[in-house]
Amino acid sequence: MLRPRSFHHAPILMTLGLALFGACSQASSSTNPVSGGPQGSATSSSVQGGQQSNFGGQNSEAGSSLGLGGTGVLGAGGSVSNAAGGPLTATGGAAFGGSFNAIGGASVAQGGAPEPLAPSRFNLTGFATVGPGTTGGGVLPENDPAYAKVTTPLELAQAVRSFNKTGAIKVIEIMNDLDLGWTELGAGVQALDSNPFTPAIATKLHPRLLTTGVSKLDIKYAGGGLTIFSANGATLRHVTLNIKSTNNIIVRNLRFDEMWEWDEESTGAYDKNDWDFINLGNGGAVSNVWIDHCTFTKSYDGIVDVKGGSSNITFSWNTYVGDDGATNPNSFVRQQLNALEANSASYPMYNFLRTNGFSVEDLVTILQGQDKAHLLGSNPLDPTNAVLSLTYHHQLALNLWDRNMPRLRAGNVHGYNLYADDTGALAAKRLRDARVAAMSASAQQTIANTYSFNPPLNGSISTEGGAILVEKSVYRDCLWPLRNNQTDVNNPAYTGKILGLDVIYHMDNADNTVTEVRGNSTDANSPLGPFQAAVIPFSWNLQGNVLPYTYTADDPAELKAILEANAGAGALKWERSNWLKTTY
Repeated sequence: MLRPRSFHHAPILMTLGLALFGACSQASSSTNPVSGGPQGSATSSSVQGGQQSNFGGQNSEAGSSLGLGGTGVLGAGGSVSNAAGGPLTATGGAAFGGSFNAIGGASVAQGGAPEPLAPSRFNLTGFATVGPGTTGGGVLPENDPAYAKVTTPLELAQAVRSFNKTGAIKVIEIMNDLDLGWTELGAGVQALDSNPFTPAIATKLHPRLLTTGVSKLDIKYAGGGLTIFSANGATLRHVTLNIKSTNNIIVRNLRFDEMWEWDEESTGAYDKNDWDFINLGNGGAVSNVWIDHCTFTKSYDGIVDVKGGSSNITFSWNTYVGDDGATNPNSFVRQQLNALEANSASYPMYNFLRTNGFSVEDLVTILQGQDKAHLLGSNPLDPTNAVLSLTYHHQLALNLWDRNMPRLRAGNVHGYNLYADDTGALAAKRLRDARVAAMSASAQQTIANTYSFNPPLNGSISTEGGAILVEKSVYRDCLWPLRNNQTDVNNPAYTGKILGLDVIYHMDNADNTVTEVRGNSTDANSPLGPFQAAVIPFSWNLQGNVLPYTYTADDPAELKAILEANAGAGALKWERSNWLKTTY
């Protein structure tokens, strides 16, 4: 096996319109005339003759070719200063217009342990700062009448109802774990007038959810201004937060769990229940929303989906962990499979898999990862999608199958310091492929044409003219890190713009070699992609072709340790009032 070598960093080249981050691959470096930064080279033969090699999966759009190119909007006026031993600070406009501070070399202490981060590292940034900004309910004392501490589903329902009616409640602190399925809410909640809870689409198969039900919690005061948080990283189960027709909303330090079941009705496409952990804009557009330090397990549909017309949204310091069936004998996936196993002949898709080579343990392994993460724009070619504007930063995503921050239809997405680790998902896909390869020819035709059970391992996806810029991020064992089409590669209406700058790509190839590259997606023979449709040169769909905010990014080589120590619900231990602040 080829062993990764250490990375070395070239100076940052600044221009008014674009900071192009130079980087050396582990193998060699040469100047790229398109990006201005060094050109990455793979450590194994990952790209041959402009075509991507097979890293364990097939391109679903056969015959698509590698397109290279892409240009930035360049100008003058940037500057770089570097204090000895300190971070690089760049001013004058970066990443097509934003101001960028590159933190390198000082985030990880000797021995690999991350040093504590300054509280200011958790400041709100990104699109949620644009326009009127995002403050949620503000910083209130705990004895303020607008501050509600909730310990029961009834108290939560009453607090949200008060917000929905008049905005009288501005802060909701979740004091402990809450089970919020429609049945377990109880008669007292179900009978409330102006009840913010409604029953979600009925459960079909999961034994736990058949008992608890699933609910939807509408958060919808037109005047906006609400913070929902937990000081201790409490868990919300069996509920979708449906944030609609409002603005200035903050959700922080919460864990979302138990919203998945096996899908027989749409044969593995997961298109029937519409259970997301959070829905933004479903029933009326939202703006200025911050979702921070949350942990998401496994849901039936998406993790957080955003409808067209919504704008100025930031996701930061969140983790996506899937199911824990590898270590937990009573995991949520295992509970479901045990119930199906008791009467497998009644469930055609499950029975097909079990009688064609898949063991229960195989299915647990394959199903640990979450299928869909983020869909931005629910309807194709919808003109309201054009206003979508989101920032994703410092996100730790484990074994996501698809829409890995995110799938975008039109609009704009800026992602930086994303860590997409599909190591387990790639192993699961290869296990799936091995079982399918051992099937009869007729069974192979059935699984290909009847059932959806094949992790695509897609990363960031820009479609329908959308613009996605990904910077200083890591894609590990992701088959298609950057995509520009997921519908029709021959119809440019479905193609988006996507660009990766200073991105680390690591692939554990099926032949036991390793491909690892650090560089830009425009570098010659870059394995980052996109490979689906003809590449559209990157530009923002924004006034002046510039990002309207400043931001700070970490060195991607240090990102895993930083995120494992600081991302997700319960990671930060600090004063309760800090969760109400947006700057420190």
